[in-house]
Amino acid sequence: MRENVLLQCSECNNRNYVTNREMRRGSKLELKKFCRFCRKHTVHKEHRT
Repeated sequence: MRENVLLQCSECNNRNYVTNREMRRGSKLELKKFCRFCRKHTVHKEHRT
């Protein structure tokens, strides 16, 4: 089963992306994505809705 999660920028704390992940996975999702507010690539961490 999969769940939707928001990805939040670690620098400006804006929630920029929506993705989904497997519920049974233990660790939180971290991806390096482009933040349009910071205007650079930053680490985005999972934030549950």
